[in-house]
Amino acid sequence: MSYQTIDGSGPDPQPGSGLRSRLARNRRNVLVVAAGLAVVTAVAAGAVFAAGEPEPSNAAEGPSPTASPVAPSASTATAPSPSAAVPKAPKPGWVPVDQAVWQAQVDAYRARKVDPVPAGVGNLPEFRADCKYSHSLPDDPIVAPGLPGASHMHSFVGNKAVDAQTKAADLMKFTATTCKPVEDHSSYWVPTLYDNATGKPVETTGFRVYYRSLMNTSANQLPMPNGLRMIVGDAKKKKPTPRGAGGQFFCAYYGPGDVDGVARSGNGNWPVCDGKATLHYIMQFPDCWDGKHLDSPDHKAHVSFGRGNACPRSHPVKIPAITFDIAYGSQGSAAGFYLSSDKDGKSASSMHGDAFVMWDVDAMNKRTKNCVQQRRTCDNFGYQQ
Repeated sequence: MSYQTIDGSGPDPQPGSGLRSRLARNRRNVLVVAAGLAVVTAVAAGAVFAAGEPEPSNAAEGPSPTASPVAPSASTATAPSPSAAVPKAPKPGWVPVDQAVWQAQVDAYRARKVDPVPAGVGNLPEFRADCKYSHSLPDDPIVAPGLPGASHMHSFVGNKAVDAQTKAADLMKFTATTCKPVEDHSSYWVPTLYDNATGKPVETTGFRVYYRSLMNTSANQLPMPNGLRMIVGDAKKKKPTPRGAGGQFFCAYYGPGDVDGVARSGNGNWPVCDGKATLHYIMQFPDCWDGKHLDSPDHKAHVSFGRGNACPRSHPVKIPAITFDIAYGSQGSAAGFYLSSDKDGKSASSMHGDAFVMWDVDAMNKRTKNCVQQRRTCDNFGYQQ
């Protein structure tokens, strides 16, 4: 069964088993054992996790609330039309967390009892949301808030009401979603993929969002705070992505095959898949938070990757790590593709992901406690048997 059936309904199609195999080769050699059918997922860490590699500065110094904000990347905005000037994006800065609200969530989390674990539940510390494509807009409420049309085109999944004007409170006010469970009110987005031959968008056919532990221990685990905003990847990166390069799309389906494709596009940047395999991409978000800010000027400095099964002192709060596991309904072609973030370069290196997190608090606490802290495998709705 392919990733194209991921919608959270009916029997579990088990794309997670393939993802677990890939995660076994991540940058910190987290031991994750796949179950069930073998999947074409023997992808080197550089190829899969390049979008989520930590910036060295993230784990070195803690953010300062008085740090000067940095203007959003110029690469995230489209050029203004000759007839209309596009206003400049406001300079984003540190967004403080409401400590009273966060403390109330932590208190409720610590007071929550673990639900009984049925027989047959695995020991992969994770839960997930399975999402479908929602809509496309040239907006980015994290990088260019309040400025419709100021970004390259993005493909959104999750919360159906998200646009450039969206604020954290809006995600709890307008909760219609393409994700299961419906308690996930978050919005997730990536640059739109286009077919280079036709210029038409190639939208996601499966978008699984894992919340998991990347460490060998879940000691001091806490839930995800609502309103957290994060970006991984680099929209400005414009390097070729030939066979074997880091940060490229790959081919995947159940059974043997070549993750780099049986052929490449004319420019060598995109795989051509065989059989039933289709294009996939995985990106990894950090698992440690500074406990003070829901966003930062570069949308990265308030979070960090842990090291040595612990979070750095600058980012001491251990949160579930988000993983995007994205499937596209295309096998590739000689013409290849391009991302909205790099139409001219036509490589995959500018692939990036945004997460604007908002959950029903009790649902987040329950899943983090049962699944991540207790290191039990969960699906969209609870323990996975």
